[in-house]
Amino acid sequence: MAGAIIVSTPQDLSLIDARKGLNMFKKVNVPILGIIENMSYFQCTNCDTKHEIFGNGGAKAEAEKLGVPFLNEIPLDISLRTSSDDGNPIVHKEPHSIISQKYMEIGSQIINTIELSERPSPRIIQ
Repeated sequence: MAGAIIVSTPQDLSLIDARKGLNMFKKVNVPILGIIENMSYFQCTNCDTKHEIFGNGGAKAEAEKLGVPFLNEIPLDISLRTSSDDGNPIVHKEPHSIISQKYMEIGSQIINTIELSERPSPRIIQ
């Protein structure tokens, strides 16, 4: 296994669970590739106001506290929800959207971390 990615919402309860998962991976020597904050905010399409429904920044603060990379924050978004439900990834359906750009940044960070790692990459066996 090349590593684990921890996904959490900004809420304290979710961060407690994320911390437990992170500690479990550390106990079995699985590198932590980073933490992502999901449902970080809602960007209103009518007024363009950012609403932090579940709080914001909790996962970033936790990443800093634990000394692991913070990969990005993903907003709560209807297009992301519907494309996911349809089985059509947002990076395919709306490749130029802000959310797609965030996912591509996350992917790039993960690839760079794995490539720089001294740990052998996973082999895909068919």
